[in-house]
Amino acid sequence: MSEEYQKAKKQGEKEYRRAVSEGWYPYLPALDKILPGISELRQADLGTVEVPLSLFAGTKTEGRQNAFSWGFMPVFPENTEFAYKWSSLYDIQLEEGLRDPVLAYEYMHRFYVEEGNKRVSVLRYLDAYSIPAKVIRILPARDGDPEKEIYYEYLDFYRVTGLFGIEFSEKGRYLKLAALFGRNLEHRWPEEDIKKFRSAYAAFSGLYLKKFAELPNMTPADAMLLYLQTYSVESLTEGNSEIISKRIDTLRKEILTVSGTGAMERQEIPAENAPRSGFFSLLQGPSYSGSHPLRAAFFYDLTPENSRWAYGHELGRNALETNYEGMVVTSAYGGCINPAATRDAMAKALEEGAEVFFTTSPGQMPAALRFALDNPKAKVLNCSVNLARNAVRTYYLKLYEAKFLLGILAASLTRDEKIGYVADLPLVGTIADINAFAIGAAMVRPDIRISLKWASLADADWHEELRSEQVRIISGPDLIKPASGDHEYGLYDISGGRPVHLAAPLMEWGNFYSEIIKTVLDGTWGQENPKDNQALNYWWGMSADVVDIILSKKLSYYSTKMIDTFRLAVSFGQLTPFDGELHSRTGIIRSADDAPLTAEEIISMDWLNDNVDGEIPPLESFTETARETLLLAGLRGEKT
Repeated sequence: MSEEYQKAKKQGEKEYRRAVSEGWYPYLPALDKILPGISELRQADLGTVEVPLSLFAGTKTEGRQNAFSWGFMPVFPENTEFAYKWSSLYDIQLEEGLRDPVLAYEYMHRFYVEEGNKRVSVLRYLDAYSIPAKVIRILPARDGDPEKEIYYEYLDFYRVTGLFGIEFSEKGRYLKLAALFGRNLEHRWPEEDIKKFRSAYAAFSGLYLKKFAELPNMTPADAMLLYLQTYSVESLTEGNSEIISKRIDTLRKEILTVSGTGAMERQEIPAENAPRSGFFSLLQGPSYSGSHPLRAAFFYDLTPENSRWAYGHELGRNALETNYEGMVVTSAYGGCINPAATRDAMAKALEEGAEVFFTTSPGQMPAALRFALDNPKAKVLNCSVNLARNAVRTYYLKLYEAKFLLGILAASLTRDEKIGYVADLPLVGTIADINAFAIGAAMVRPDIRISLKWASLADADWHEELRSEQVRIISGPDLIKPASGDHEYGLYDISGGRPVHLAAPLMEWGNFYSEIIKTVLDGTWGQENPKDNQALNYWWGMSADVVDIILSKKLSYYSTKMIDTFRLAVSFGQLTPFDGELHSRTGIIRSADDAPLTAEEIISMDWLNDNVDGEIPPLESFTETARETLLLAGLRGEKT
């Protein structure tokens, strides 16, 4: 009897004992038992392909289950026919190689052998990488299960790459990965790019698994995506393993945070360490003065003249300097439209003495994280709500509170049954704004309909669409774009042909930035640090005086009084759009007796209220620039 069979059997017995001691099944699982209704599911013949041996999880049928341990090592005695056949296959592999493909079924990334269990066992024992296999893919039923939806996105990835073993724990990440290689999930990747990816994944995954072997909710592909959003693809394909290993160590806290091990601490009101306004004792913190001011830098993807979003933050930057009368000096950098440009601007700001760095777009997060990791003493923030990063604090405003009030006002003023609503991008958090507006309007006019349009679609004109629908009252973009002369922003009425302003949401970025800078000036910034592997997000609203609405003087006394009353209730938390029964376009989301929606449920909304006419368009519907932002901080998939 082969000495190698005895060694393999010892491994199998060891795996068996471990399984028994830890309370799980010690033999190979059988797909027929895991999936009783397998014959009713759709199948796809993949032909003969090379399959990584690490992906083999069990057998197709129950017949040979107990001949192997859960790791495909033999457990039958040495004097059996099974042992002789295994040893014979071992000898053939050493002499000429096992060339005949096995027959296997693939289900949800895992392979189950119908013919060729011993060949898989021999090659696993020899630490071979892969084996040829005739593969039948079993397609799971699409029933809304998140894991199945992720798998169907993988199938798109497989069609353009033909690669097995790339698993993500969240939908949308295959799209993000493809974008990093300059590709998509619609067209076949060039062989050069597929080889480049294989090389990068091989270089990363082995090192990663040595450091994070049992980390939950973070596959090697998840971790590699985070790595590639921080460092370049070439750093994996051209760099040496020592450098890659050090960079993985640098990303350790970020990996633990993104995996959910540390999760996110969401601060919904400013810390109670000091009053919100007025001066305070500077003796508690670093010594800043007019001769030695604190320097803060702001980074815009476009310029304030050409971007409503940048314009709002620029107003906040100017207010910050005014509030601190020379004790704080700020600088602004426009044109930070990609990671390279953002990193260059941040490096320049650091040379000029900046200590606090505000990146004002979710798309700037990769550059912000890289900069923060390279400069751990820098205080780096990014304007986003769902990007959990340990080294970069994030911030956003509860704009849905203002939108709720604007919906109430709009419905009280319209003579029609439809109100227009223009949104820019379906970012995480944006859907809450839309739904809050729709709910506020329906509270006044139960028959009201909200016509939803998207400003960043590639082939659409929201102006013309609303004009053709004869919509008179519109909730347009939140801020003016100074250089364009475009005055269609906020809530306005176009009944007379020209927009008449009624109200507008007010984002008090000056108050927000002043509150954050205050923690640096008084030395309490470090006291706010979350736990080791947590991210910190500031998500403030009307109660923190950073969100409000501006009302036109043309409104009647009664309209103003109504909104002031509701505004007070919202500010004190006595009224919110998302309490009580909630209805989406497909059914009841929350009954009156259910627990209130959590902050995470509000932020991650992917459903539209039942009085909204429109949709959340798929990624490919948006402009190229918009798609880049959506890949980082947008909702995934088409929802209605």
